[in-house]
Amino acid sequence: MSTAPIILFVYNRPDHTLSTLKALEKNDLASFSELFIYSDAPKNEGSKLAVEQVREIIKRDWKFKKIHLTLRDTNCGLAANVIDGVSKVVKQYGQIIVLEDDLTTSPFALTYFNDALARYQHEDRVMQISGYGYPLKDLEMLPETFFFRVANSWGWATWDHAWKYFNPDIHQLTDDFTAEQIYQFSIEGKENFWKQVQEFKAGKINSWAIRWYASVFKNNGLVLYPRNSLTQNIGNDGSGTHTAAESTYHVVLADKKITEFPQEIQEHTQAYESIKYFYAHRKGSIWKRGIRFAKKKLNELKK
Repeated sequence: MSTAPIILFVYNRPDHTLSTLKALEKNDLASFSELFIYSDAPKNEGSKLAVEQVREIIKRDWKFKKIHLTLRDTNCGLAANVIDGVSKVVKQYGQIIVLEDDLTTSPFALTYFNDALARYQHEDRVMQISGYGYPLKDLEMLPETFFFRVANSWGWATWDHAWKYFNPDIHQLTDDFTAEQIYQFSIEGKENFWKQVQEFKAGKINSWAIRWYASVFKNNGLVLYPRNSLTQNIGNDGSGTHTAAESTYHVVLADKKITEFPQEIQEHTQAYESIKYFYAHRKGSIWKRGIRFAKKKLNELKK
């Protein structure tokens, strides 16, 4: 059976890494899939023990077809690690499934990724398969899968012919964006994607994901999304480098195989409006925003 290789990026969260691998191993196609694990090196002395614990976990006898380990000698940081790892593996195999150490998966995730990769491999406009599905209002009104413009980093898949459009230079990507493009890129101003671009240019963040989304957007690409999520971000407990504790994006994982895929390669209007509504209202009341802000600051003090 031919399956796409899986690449998993890990760093210094042993409990999350263990949960990620346990869930992934339960997938129907795990034993048929090659797994590449990229382990970043400690950033400082304080991270050394946790990185060693993670490396002990990834060296266990996990039930995949074959496991390839890359143990970094120096700290790359998430962005450089992802860009390097994805570029190498997808070039070799032509397709890839990408996970990080804070994602658990439905047992049907690998089936979904592989089915979608096979179905849209010759559709140049389809540039990514997202495993994550938003916790939307009236979710049952949407089709089982649909196209949306935003590239998602919480479990995804792509092909070499799409990833070749990834441009790490944020200026080449976005300096020529018109006001209308900025408006559409940020979902009519409802999400902070353009703010992330500005923060990247100012050196405040170092995100591979915003550059990937900008690359997809600039090439008029689309991303396939599931109605019922195949991935869950367990890193939103505040333990991650770039995350604060919150439950806004919590989902119920799909409990059955996805069988329906869109024939028309175009953004789904109702899904777009539902996601736009989610972005506009996800922060909740001022009181809830204040609580999240306080938790974020407390988490930063602990790191």
